[in-house]
Amino acid sequence: MNLDLTNKTALVCGASQGLGAAVAKELALLGANVIVLARNENNLKNVVQSLDTLKQQQHDYIVADTSQPEQTRDKVKNFIAQGNIIHILINNTGGPPSAPMIETKAENLLAAFQSHLITAHLLVQTVIEGMKAAGFGRIVNITSVSVKQPINGLGISNAVRAAVANWGKTLANEIAQYGITVNNVLPGYTMTGRLDYLFGIQATNTLTTVEAIVQKTASQIPAGRLGEPEELAATVAFLCSPAASYINGINLPVDGGRTGGL
Repeated sequence: MNLDLTNKTALVCGASQGLGAAVAKELALLGANVIVLARNENNLKNVVQSLDTLKQQQHDYIVADTSQPEQTRDKVKNFIAQGNIIHILINNTGGPPSAPMIETKAENLLAAFQSHLITAHLLVQTVIEGMKAAGFGRIVNITSVSVKQPINGLGISNAVRAAVANWGKTLANEIAQYGITVNNVLPGYTMTGRLDYLFGIQATNTLTTVEAIVQKTASQIPAGRLGEPEELAATVAFLCSPAASYINGINLPVDGGRTGGL
Protein backbone atom coordinates (compact mmCIF):
# COMPACT_ATOMS: atom_id res chain seq x y z
CA MET A 1 0.00 0.00 0.00
CA ASN A 2 1.43 3.35 -1.06
CA LEU A 3 1.10 5.83 1.82
CA ASP A 4 4.19 7.84 0.90
CA LEU A 5 3.75 11.62 0.85
CA THR A 6 7.41 12.47 0.30
CA ASN A 7 7.82 15.70 -1.71
CA LYS A 8 4.19 16.63 -1.12
CA THR A 9 3.25 19.78 0.80
CA ALA A 10 0.21 19.89 3.06
CA LEU A 11 -1.58 22.95 4.43
CA VAL A 12 -3.45 22.09 7.63
CA CYS A 13 -5.86 24.70 8.96
CA GLY A 14 -6.74 24.97 12.63
CA ALA A 15 -3.51 23.13 13.42
CA SER A 16 -2.37 24.84 16.61
CA GLN A 17 -4.08 22.21 18.76
CA GLY A 18 -6.62 19.38 18.80
CA LEU A 19 -7.58 17.56 15.62
CA GLY A 20 -5.62 19.88 13.34
CA ALA A 21 -2.37 19.36 15.23
CA ALA A 22 -2.94 15.59 15.25
CA VAL A 23 -3.50 15.59 11.47
CA ALA A 24 -0.34 17.62 10.91
CA LYS A 25 1.69 15.06 12.85
CA GLU A 26 0.29 12.12 10.90
CA LEU A 27 0.95 13.78 7.53
CA ALA A 28 4.53 14.50 8.57
CA LEU A 29 4.99 10.86 9.53
CA LEU A 30 4.03 9.93 5.96
CA GLY A 31 6.76 12.22 4.65
CA ALA A 32 4.85 15.41 3.81
CA ASN A 33 6.14 18.93 4.26
CA VAL A 34 3.52 20.42 6.56
CA ILE A 35 2.40 24.03 6.80
CA VAL A 36 0.24 24.61 9.86
CA LEU A 37 -2.18 27.54 9.95
CA ALA A 38 -3.99 29.09 12.90
CA ARG A 39 -4.13 32.28 14.98
CA ASN A 40 -1.80 31.40 17.87
CA GLU A 41 1.81 31.77 16.74
CA ASN A 42 3.35 30.26 19.87
CA ASN A 43 1.21 27.14 19.57
CA LEU A 44 2.03 26.87 15.88
CA LYS A 45 5.73 27.03 16.62
CA ASN A 46 5.35 24.23 19.15
CA VAL A 47 3.46 22.07 16.67
CA VAL A 48 6.12 22.63 13.99
CA GLN A 49 8.82 21.58 16.45
CA SER A 50 6.92 18.35 17.16
CA LEU A 51 6.64 17.25 13.52
CA ASP A 52 8.68 14.36 12.14
CA THR A 53 11.65 15.27 9.90
CA LEU A 54 13.22 11.86 9.23
CA LYS A 55 12.66 12.35 5.48
CA GLN A 56 14.19 15.84 5.51
CA GLN A 57 10.78 17.49 5.49
CA GLN A 58 10.59 21.26 5.67
CA HIS A 59 7.79 22.39 7.96
CA ASP A 60 6.50 25.92 8.50
CA TYR A 61 3.53 27.87 9.78
CA ILE A 62 1.19 30.66 8.70
CA VAL A 63 -0.49 32.89 11.25
CA ALA A 64 -4.01 33.58 10.04
CA ASP A 65 -7.56 33.80 11.36
CA THR A 66 -10.04 31.71 9.36
CA SER A 67 -12.84 34.03 10.49
CA GLN A 68 -11.21 36.50 8.06
CA PRO A 69 -11.48 34.63 4.72
CA GLU A 70 -9.74 37.17 2.47
CA GLN A 71 -6.87 37.65 4.92
CA THR A 72 -6.35 33.91 5.17
CA ARG A 73 -6.46 33.52 1.39
CA ASP A 74 -3.94 36.32 0.86
CA LYS A 75 -1.46 34.81 3.33
CA VAL A 76 -1.65 31.45 1.57
CA LYS A 77 -1.26 33.23 -1.77
CA ASN A 78 1.93 34.82 -0.50
CA PHE A 79 3.28 31.40 0.46
CA ILE A 80 2.49 30.01 -3.00
CA ALA A 81 4.02 33.09 -4.67
CA GLN A 82 7.37 32.07 -3.18
CA GLY A 83 7.42 29.08 -5.54
CA ASN A 84 5.49 26.61 -3.39
CA ILE A 85 2.74 24.18 -4.36
CA ILE A 86 0.08 22.97 -1.95
CA HIS A 87 -0.73 19.35 -2.81
CA ILE A 88 -2.91 18.67 0.24
CA LEU A 89 -5.43 21.03 1.86
CA ILE A 90 -7.05 20.20 5.19
CA ASN A 91 -9.98 22.50 5.89
CA ASN A 92 -10.49 22.49 9.65
CA THR A 93 -11.98 25.21 11.81
CA GLY A 94 -13.03 25.22 15.46
CA GLY A 95 -16.71 24.72 16.14
CA PRO A 96 -19.05 27.72 16.43
CA PRO A 97 -20.90 28.62 19.66
CA SER A 98 -23.44 26.10 20.93
CA ALA A 99 -27.13 27.06 21.15
CA PRO A 100 -30.53 25.84 19.97
CA MET A 101 -31.23 26.97 16.41
CA ILE A 102 -34.30 28.99 17.41
CA GLU A 103 -32.16 31.11 19.75
CA THR A 104 -29.37 31.65 17.21
CA LYS A 105 -28.74 35.17 15.99
CA ALA A 106 -28.46 35.65 12.24
CA GLU A 107 -25.06 37.34 12.61
CA ASN A 108 -23.70 34.25 14.38
CA LEU A 109 -24.85 32.06 11.51
CA LEU A 110 -23.22 34.42 9.04
CA ALA A 111 -19.94 34.42 10.98
CA ALA A 112 -19.86 30.62 11.01
CA PHE A 113 -20.48 30.39 7.28
CA GLN A 114 -17.69 32.91 6.69
CA SER A 115 -15.22 31.01 8.86
CA HIS A 116 -16.03 27.50 7.66
CA LEU A 117 -17.42 27.65 4.14
CA ILE A 118 -16.16 30.88 2.60
CA THR A 119 -12.61 30.44 3.89
CA ALA A 120 -12.50 26.85 2.60
CA HIS A 121 -13.83 27.97 -0.77
CA LEU A 122 -11.26 30.74 -1.17
CA LEU A 123 -8.44 28.42 -0.14
CA VAL A 124 -9.43 25.80 -2.71
CA GLN A 125 -9.52 28.47 -5.41
CA THR A 126 -6.04 29.54 -4.29
CA VAL A 127 -4.38 26.11 -4.33
CA ILE A 128 -6.23 24.41 -7.20
CA GLU A 129 -3.94 25.44 -10.05
CA GLY A 130 -0.89 24.01 -8.31
CA MET A 131 -2.72 20.73 -7.73
CA LYS A 132 -3.74 20.57 -11.37
CA ALA A 133 -0.19 21.20 -12.51
CA ALA A 134 1.09 18.46 -10.22
CA GLY A 135 -1.63 16.02 -11.27
CA PHE A 136 -2.17 15.30 -7.60
CA GLY A 137 -4.41 16.92 -5.04
CA ARG A 138 -6.14 16.01 -1.83
CA ILE A 139 -8.76 18.19 -0.16
CA VAL A 140 -10.17 16.93 3.13
CA ASN A 141 -12.82 18.84 5.03
CA ILE A 142 -13.10 18.00 8.72
CA THR A 143 -16.76 18.51 9.51
CA SER A 144 -18.91 16.55 12.00
CA VAL A 145 -21.25 13.55 12.27
CA SER A 146 -23.98 16.20 12.48
CA VAL A 147 -23.83 16.14 8.67
CA LYS A 148 -25.69 12.84 8.90
CA GLN A 149 -27.42 13.23 12.26
CA PRO A 150 -27.91 16.75 13.69
CA ILE A 151 -26.85 17.19 17.31
CA ASN A 152 -29.25 18.85 19.74
CA GLY A 153 -28.01 22.20 20.99
CA LEU A 154 -25.53 22.71 18.14
CA GLY A 155 -27.78 24.54 15.71
CA ILE A 156 -25.10 26.66 14.02
CA SER A 157 -22.70 23.76 13.67
CA ASN A 158 -25.40 21.49 12.24
CA ALA A 159 -26.23 24.04 9.55
CA VAL A 160 -22.73 25.05 8.52
CA ARG A 161 -21.23 21.54 8.60
CA ALA A 162 -23.95 20.28 6.27
CA ALA A 163 -23.27 23.19 3.92
CA VAL A 164 -19.54 22.39 3.84
CA ALA A 165 -20.27 18.71 3.16
CA ASN A 166 -22.49 19.52 0.18
CA TRP A 167 -20.02 22.07 -1.11
CA GLY A 168 -17.28 19.42 -0.88
CA LYS A 169 -19.35 16.81 -2.72
CA THR A 170 -20.11 19.28 -5.50
CA LEU A 171 -16.43 20.16 -5.78
CA ALA A 172 -15.46 16.47 -5.86
CA ASN A 173 -17.59 15.98 -8.96
CA GLU A 174 -15.97 18.93 -10.72
CA ILE A 175 -12.24 18.37 -10.23
CA ALA A 176 -11.67 14.61 -9.96
CA GLN A 177 -10.54 14.56 -13.60
CA TYR A 178 -7.35 16.36 -12.55
CA GLY A 179 -6.25 13.72 -10.07
CA ILE A 180 -7.72 15.69 -7.17
CA THR A 181 -10.01 14.13 -4.58
CA VAL A 182 -12.33 15.90 -2.15
CA ASN A 183 -13.62 14.08 0.91
CA ASN A 184 -15.37 14.98 4.15
CA VAL A 185 -14.32 13.36 7.42
CA LEU A 186 -16.95 13.44 10.15
CA PRO A 187 -15.56 13.21 13.69
CA GLY A 188 -17.79 11.83 16.39
CA TYR A 189 -17.10 12.40 20.08
CA THR A 190 -13.33 12.84 20.16
CA MET A 191 -11.26 13.89 23.17
CA THR A 192 -10.35 17.49 22.38
CA GLY A 193 -10.52 20.85 24.11
CA ARG A 194 -13.68 21.62 22.14
CA LEU A 195 -15.40 18.54 23.54
CA ASP A 196 -14.28 19.43 27.07
CA TYR A 197 -15.92 22.82 26.56
CA LEU A 198 -19.20 21.34 25.30
CA PHE A 199 -19.32 18.73 28.05
CA GLY A 200 -18.64 21.47 30.61
CA ILE A 201 -21.70 23.38 29.39
CA GLN A 202 -23.81 20.22 29.55
CA ALA A 203 -22.63 19.47 33.06
CA THR A 204 -23.51 22.98 34.23
CA ASN A 205 -26.93 22.93 32.57
CA THR A 206 -27.85 19.50 33.98
CA LEU A 207 -26.27 19.97 37.43
CA THR A 208 -24.01 16.97 36.96
CA THR A 209 -20.29 16.36 36.35
CA VAL A 210 -18.20 16.17 33.20
CA GLU A 211 -17.19 12.64 34.20
CA ALA A 212 -20.84 11.59 34.29
CA ILE A 213 -21.44 13.15 30.86
CA VAL A 214 -18.43 11.27 29.44
CA GLN A 215 -19.64 7.96 30.86
CA LYS A 216 -23.16 8.47 29.54
CA THR A 217 -21.86 9.42 26.10
CA ALA A 218 -19.48 6.45 25.93
CA SER A 219 -22.34 4.10 26.80
CA GLN A 220 -24.13 5.25 23.62
CA ILE A 221 -21.19 4.42 21.37
CA PRO A 222 -20.85 0.81 20.13
CA ALA A 223 -17.09 1.00 20.67
CA GLY A 224 -17.77 1.83 24.32
CA ARG A 225 -15.45 4.82 24.46
CA LEU A 226 -14.70 8.24 23.02
CA GLY A 227 -12.26 8.66 20.15
CA GLU A 228 -8.69 9.92 20.27
CA PRO A 229 -7.44 12.71 17.97
CA GLU A 230 -4.83 10.33 16.55
CA GLU A 231 -7.55 8.00 15.29
CA LEU A 232 -9.26 10.76 13.37
CA ALA A 233 -5.89 11.98 12.10
CA ALA A 234 -4.95 8.54 10.76
CA THR A 235 -8.16 8.48 8.73
CA VAL A 236 -7.45 11.89 7.24
CA ALA A 237 -3.85 10.94 6.44
CA PHE A 238 -4.96 7.81 4.60
CA LEU A 239 -7.37 9.81 2.44
CA CYS A 240 -4.45 12.08 1.54
CA SER A 241 -2.24 9.20 0.44
CA PRO A 242 -1.75 7.80 -3.08
CA ALA A 243 -3.48 4.63 -1.88
CA ALA A 244 -6.77 6.55 -1.58
CA SER A 245 -6.75 7.90 -5.13
CA TYR A 246 -10.13 6.35 -6.03
CA ILE A 247 -11.97 7.51 -2.92
CA ASN A 248 -13.77 10.71 -3.79
CA GLY A 249 -16.78 12.68 -2.62
CA ILE A 250 -17.56 10.70 0.52
CA ASN A 251 -18.77 11.60 4.01
CA LEU A 252 -16.81 9.31 6.33
CA PRO A 253 -17.86 9.16 10.00
CA VAL A 254 -15.09 8.36 12.49
CA ASP A 255 -17.27 7.84 15.54
CA GLY A 256 -16.95 4.32 16.91
CA GLY A 257 -20.21 3.35 15.19
CA ARG A 258 -22.45 5.87 16.95
CA THR A 259 -24.10 7.40 13.87
CA GLY A 260 -27.47 5.73 13.42
CA GLY A 261 -27.74 6.05 9.61
CA LEU A 262 -25.78 4.29 6.90
